[in-house]
Amino acid sequence: MTPMPLDSKRITILIIGIAIMVIGFFVMTLDKEPFGFGFLGITLGPILVLTGVITPIFALFNFKKK
Repeated sequence: MTPMPLDSKRITILIIGIAIMVIGFFVMTLDKEPFGFGFLGITLGPILVLTGVITPIFALFNFKKK
């Protein structure tokens, strides 16, 4: 039987990254400016989404050194 490719630590990091992305999209909807051109829609939300995309990539490609 082959071992699981992801251990529990990496799965937790993946779930945290997905949660950060969802929070980032939610923050973008909170902007009260027209068409979302305020601080939340232009700056903070996209930074959170980008962080949420990079976090799972780090979890997937952070290989163990043997």
